[in-house]
Amino acid sequence: MPQHCTTRFALPALVAAVLAMPTFAADFSLTASTENQCKAVEPKVIGWRREIHQNPELGNREFKTSAKVAAHLKKLGIKVQTGVAHTGVVGILEGGKPGPVIAIRADMDGLPITERTGVPFASKVKGEYNGAEVGVMHACGHDTHVAILMGVAEVLAGQRKDLSGTVKFIFQPAEEGTPKGEEGGAELMVKEGVLDNPKVDAIFALHIDASLDAGKIGWKSGPIAAAVDDLRIVVKGKGSHGAYPWAGIDPIVTSAQIINGLQTVVSRSVELTDNAAVVTIGKIQGGVRSNIIPEQVEMLGTVRTLSDDARTLVHQRIHTIAENIAESMGATVEVNLPYSSHYPVNKNDAALVARMLPVLKAIAGEANLSEQKAQTGAEDHSFFADKVPSFYISLGGKIPGKDPKTVADHHTADFYVDESGLILGVRALTAMTLASLQQPAN
Repeated sequence: MPQHCTTRFALPALVAAVLAMPTFAADFSLTASTENQCKAVEPKVIGWRREIHQNPELGNREFKTSAKVAAHLKKLGIKVQTGVAHTGVVGILEGGKPGPVIAIRADMDGLPITERTGVPFASKVKGEYNGAEVGVMHACGHDTHVAILMGVAEVLAGQRKDLSGTVKFIFQPAEEGTPKGEEGGAELMVKEGVLDNPKVDAIFALHIDASLDAGKIGWKSGPIAAAVDDLRIVVKGKGSHGAYPWAGIDPIVTSAQIINGLQTVVSRSVELTDNAAVVTIGKIQGGVRSNIIPEQVEMLGTVRTLSDDARTLVHQRIHTIAENIAESMGATVEVNLPYSSHYPVNKNDAALVARMLPVLKAIAGEANLSEQKAQTGAEDHSFFADKVPSFYISLGGKIPGKDPKTVADHHTADFYVDESGLILGVRALTAMTLASLQQPAN
């Protein structure tokens, strides 16, 4: 990956990719037959989405969802693998002619949120999350991702004999995380060899975007979502009576100094014109009452970076600041980074983006494409993108014309998707897959 991930570096890379790689004519289009197949599957996609929305399941517990997906793929005559990374499903569609292997991925899990949208198919499901009963809701649009990919599978299965290559449909569990003590998600799928046998040449995916108008697509070349590393810092001092602080070593004051020091990592160490970065302490715990200086304090936080170099730099600075401040205060410190979770940067391959943009223009119309900025949110699709060329797009799910400021955000109880945009997701993934099979990515 380049040392600096900015527009001034990404643009020449994209231009070079356009010049070096074969591209598609601006008038690329799906055949009339394929367009008709997409239109025919639209009501099914909406129906599947509503059924999945009404019956959401948490990470590593997607039993009904995966059974529905597997039954659909088998009905289409697609080879099916189940139990991948616990509840994942992989379908393999072999074309009638030799060619590359193109993967398409959708995530399946819901969130521990009680829905209040009021739609007729709203979830009333209860589940267990870390030992507590919770409402369960598709509050991030994974239900739409599954339904769209089921639709794409139906369209492409109808063209099996004409396909030059193989399509691998990856239905991934636990994108939102796993129960404590369990592995899962894209990382476990990669460990279990989902990108092999047959080896994947390129992968496509989309994510519904509640702030983007239905009928529109957002895209970006290069880094699109941040690497994420959970952070744990334990400051160990010496307990004493609160009235005699000189008799102890105060881990609370030391922790306060460390938190202030960590703010300089982004403001003074990261070259912000090239990289965005975030260092957040979200939890601090220590002590039991007002007049007792405790022996230790624990802090939990999150670190977000948009390049490998920035990730290395930020990690080094966190260690240096925490360890030296603790030493200066007479305390000791334990820094765990990463602690409980870590994702690499989710990045789109510049050459693949350059080849697919004309396809998306033809499918959506140039006016309905918009280049987006990188975000400091994270996506575990990054484990796939770290291994093979990837193009991950945003699909509009907002009622056209509605003020984005009034739209319920992802991961909230009022999250809403305009289903009129789902057909564009089917058409876009179908078109990019067919284009890649016609003219291999490598």
